[in-house]
Amino acid sequence: MHSYAAVLRTPHALSTFGAALLGRLSYGTVSLSLALAAKNASGSLAVAGTALALFGATSVILSPVRAALVDRYGPRRALVPMAVVYAALLTVFALVTRDHPGAGAGTSTVTLGALAVCAGACTPPLGPTMRTLWSQLMPDRRMLQRAYSLDGVAEELLLVAGPLLVGVLVAYAEPAAGVAVSAALVLVGTVALALSPVPFPVRRVSGRRVSARRERTTRTRPRGLGQPVLAAAGVGLCLGGLDLLAIAFTEEQHRPGAVAWILAALSAGSAVGGLTYGAVSWRSAARPRLALICAGLGAALAAAGLAPNVYALGAAAAVAGLFVAPALTTAYLIADETAAPDARTQAGAWVNTAVNAGSSGGTALVGVLAGRLPLSLCFVLVAAPALVCAAVTLHGENHRKRH
Repeated sequence: MHSYAAVLRTPHALSTFGAALLGRLSYGTVSLSLALAAKNASGSLAVAGTALALFGATSVILSPVRAALVDRYGPRRALVPMAVVYAALLTVFALVTRDHPGAGAGTSTVTLGALAVCAGACTPPLGPTMRTLWSQLMPDRRMLQRAYSLDGVAEELLLVAGPLLVGVLVAYAEPAAGVAVSAALVLVGTVALALSPVPFPVRRVSGRRVSARRERTTRTRPRGLGQPVLAAAGVGLCLGGLDLLAIAFTEEQHRPGAVAWILAALSAGSAVGGLTYGAVSWRSAARPRLALICAGLGAALAAAGLAPNVYALGAAAAVAGLFVAPALTTAYLIADETAAPDARTQAGAWVNTAVNAGSSGGTALVGVLAGRLPLSLCFVLVAAPALVCAAVTLHGENHRKRH
């Protein structure tokens, strides 16, 4: 862990990272809070699901656009206004959903949907912004790898801790309180992050035109984003599908409560894999390394289909998790290397968008296939995106070396 201590001892690293984590904790609390508040206000689970889907879709789809604004104007001029509007919209959502228990209550579906769409559109890209700041704090690539690994593991832990925090809140207050807390977290964390003294590589523009040299750079370098975005989408597809397969498997085994432990094993494996991966000084290049990591993830998921019971599936999920954080860390590293210095936030946002979109797609795909195909075959199909990504990447590397 000495290498991670060195990362956090870097001047301004701990305070900047802490501010980012405080804001990102909101992402772990907001989804469940929105769903519970919408359900409480409308009395309809379908309305709650629709509001959450609209929020998630606009947040994911517009993520690269918001990141591009941060690249162009910097965190203080772009990130803070986004956070203010986002927090304000969440606060309004909390106000209109409070004190409306039971079915048939008074908040309209249109109002909830409109607020969810607008809030999702303004979600501040704290993760991509923090990774850009990491690249400024850690010019050494090995230290940057460790920083990205630490960042990824911490983010995953926040996504686990967030719903637990909401569970505690709703035990003592109405569901709208969770939405209000999410608004406060993101506002305070974003402002603290924006006030960080770490320099941010803002894109300089003259009027509406970027310099010719900069224009050529931003036009050519994004081509290298194909591999990390493809790999991230593949990992997302695998994870989204695995979540639903774990539910189906535990129900088939008459152990529905075991699904939480299986998904916890996946997260634990990812944390161990991410911290171990970040501590190693790799000699191989990042691109072929990403292909091998994706192949390992795919193989582990395919083997999970042979699990005879929930204990074996939990062990297989832990093994698969060992590859998750390393895959995403490497994808972010490649995106950072590929992007122009003033386009790193947008490059990271594309990887992040690919993961989230892939996860939604994997869940939808398994939702269609489960019950129609044997679960063992479904596991193989869920593993396929990672294996395909590995094959495509290795083929591309071999082609590049020959030419």
